Amino acid sequence: MFDLAILGGGPAGYTAAERAGAAGLKVILFEKNQLGGVCLNCGCIPTKTILYSTKLYYNAMNGAKYGIKSEGVSFEYDKIVARKNKVVRKLVAGIRAKMSNHDVTVVTGEGSVKSNDGKNIIIECNGENYEAAKLLICTGSETMIPPIPGLDSASYWTSTEALDSKVVPESIVIIGGGVIGMEFAGIYSTLGCKVTVVEMAAEILPGVDQEIAAMLRNEFAKKGIAFNLSSKVTKIETNAVTYEDAEGEHRVETAQVLLSVGRKPVKKGIEALNLEPFRNGIQVNEKMQTSAENIYAAGDITAFSLLAHTAVREAEVAVNNMIGKEDAMSYKAIPGVIYTNPEVAGIGETEESMNQKGLQYHAMKLPMTFSGRFVAENEGGKGLCKIIVDSSEKVVGLHFIGNPSSEMISTGAVAIEAGMTVEQLKKVVFPHPTVSEIIKETLFEE
Repeated sequence: MFDLAILGGGPAGYTAAERAGAAGLKVILFEKNQLGGVCLNCGCIPTKTILYSTKLYYNAMNGAKYGIKSEGVSFEYDKIVARKNKVVRKLVAGIRAKMSNHDVTVVTGEGSVKSNDGKNIIIECNGENYEAAKLLICTGSETMIPPIPGLDSASYWTSTEALDSKVVPESIVIIGGGVIGMEFAGIYSTLGCKVTVVEMAAEILPGVDQEIAAMLRNEFAKKGIAFNLSSKVTKIETNAVTYEDAEGEHRVETAQVLLSVGRKPVKKGIEALNLEPFRNGIQVNEKMQTSAENIYAAGDITAFSLLAHTAVREAEVAVNNMIGKEDAMSYKAIPGVIYTNPEVAGIGETEESMNQKGLQYHAMKLPMTFSGRFVAENEGGKGLCKIIVDSSEKVVGLHFIGNPSSEMISTGAVAIEAGMTVEQLKKVVFPHPTVSEIIKETLFEE
């Protein structure tokens, strides 16, 4: 009999297992593939590893504007992929060691819940039954496959196949202009692939501040990426995509098709529980508790943000409440990052979300070039820092385009979660010279 059973070994699952094990709970974790889940094995980490290699290649190719001359620069994509695999193996081994250090029983297989009487939960895996007092569902998400004509018979990639490929295609059509689509667009374009993006919305990166999304699109367009916005894909073939826009139907021939239209929670194995649904996932309260008192959920299955860092915090909240430590999940300061070149990052409210809610606000904006270090390290780049301030002068949103946005957005997380006002944030001392100084510079631009 276990105190806690966990379905899924991704960021939510392995974090919860580590925290619960450290608190003295007897924990069992079921993972059908590799520890680390999608994020570590075929998502966040492998994508960022390849993105870093492409950024180094880009910098080497463009070193002349920094006074660095190089000749004959080339890349070996099979070695880029081999390094990606090495990084993944190393991190998976680290998670495995953590599970061992906290006496977590790891079962490789797909766990399926058979029953729950409120006190005992029965889980079947590999033909054996396991009992636990509490259950944490961390089954993650999977690539969404839309019902596009021709998809059943066509050969195409999802992000998983793209990450496994050891060759760069001559051309690629990316269906979907979201975060994953834009990161792959950046990778392939940098490495010489002809990239075409087809997006149903009027702008790329839905949910991201649209002024900043447009700036990224313009930067990518300068690098040769073709964008077809407000366009609906009507047919997919192995080497062609047909889409429809206001001007009619168009067919684009391509060496490869990448399907990147989003992800959906995995609910397989928990059907017997009949839990209260939310969107296409499971409803939870602020304690991460489902409609069943002894069952919790964390990660993509909650269908809230589908981000690894959200999953980690949700797992912490769930375990804390299980062990009697009062905790509650807050979603008001969840950072989002697009690891393109230039990087994009945002947190909290956007101008669009404030307008949709009918809330009063003002946006404070400043080009990144007001930061000395940004100018020194980003020749020719402009970038933007945008701060959203509500009617009470609280900072409720922070958005960037420009490197290294991913490392600066945490300032926004602290400020928004703490409910800081403009005047309070103005009094924070930022180190000089850093790109993050742009935040303070923007606050004084009124």
